[in-house]
Amino acid sequence: MKKIIIAIDGYSSCGKSSFAKAIAAKLGYIFIDTGAMYRGVTLWAIRHGMVDGPRVDEARLAEALPAIDISFAYNEERKAGDLILCGENVEAQIRTIEVSDAVSRVSAIPAVRARMVAMQQAMGRDKGVVMDGRDIGTTVFPDAELKIFMTASVDVRAERRYKELAAKGENVTLEEVRRNVMERDRIDETRTESPLRRADDALLLDNSSMTVDEQMDWVDTILRGILE
Repeated sequence: MKKIIIAIDGYSSCGKSSFAKAIAAKLGYIFIDTGAMYRGVTLWAIRHGMVDGPRVDEARLAEALPAIDISFAYNEERKAGDLILCGENVEAQIRTIEVSDAVSRVSAIPAVRARMVAMQQAMGRDKGVVMDGRDIGTTVFPDAELKIFMTASVDVRAERRYKELAAKGENVTLEEVRRNVMERDRIDETRTESPLRRADDALLLDNSSMTVDEQMDWVDTILRGILE
C-alpha cells in the first residue's frame, strides 16, 4: 500500500491531535504533533525570561533557536510521542495554561516558524506521517495527498479544554479558558507568517456535535478512496 502525507489543520482545542493520533494508529503511520513543538519553544522562552506578559523578546529567542533541541520519545501508555526539550521530557509542562497563553505569540515569530517548518518537513520526508497543526496543508506540506481542516464552536472547544485542564489539576475557570481559546484564534488567524486558514483543497470537518467514532467513520471512507 502506498504511503501518503496526511495534513490536519484547524483551530485550537478541536481535537486535532486525538484525531490525527487515531488515524496514525489505524494506518501504522508516524504521528507528529507540531503544536507540541511550538509549545516546547514557548516553554523554553518562558523558562529563560523571554516572555513577559504579552511581550516576547523576539530577537533573543531567534538567536537562541539553534540551541533549542526538540524531539519526540514514544510513550507506550499514551500511544504517542512525548515532547523532549533539550533532553527533558516536558509533555506535562507544555500543556499548562501558562504555555497556552503565550504559545500563539511565540508561534507568530517568523524565525520560530521557519525553524519548526524545516524540522517538520524533514520528519515527513519519507511520507507515512499524520501531522497536525495550523499550517501543515498550506505551508509545511502543500502537496499532501490528504488535507483536513478541523473546527468546532468556541463554546465546545472551551469546554473540552477546560475539562482537560481540570483533570490535570489546573486551577482555571471556564471563562478563562474561553478567553484563551478566542485570543489564540485571533492571533493564529491574523499573524503575518503562515496564518491559520483552510487550504483550498482541504476537506472541512466540523466536529462540534460528532463523536470520535463518527469522525473515524467519516475519514475511513475518504482514506479508502485514496489508498485503495
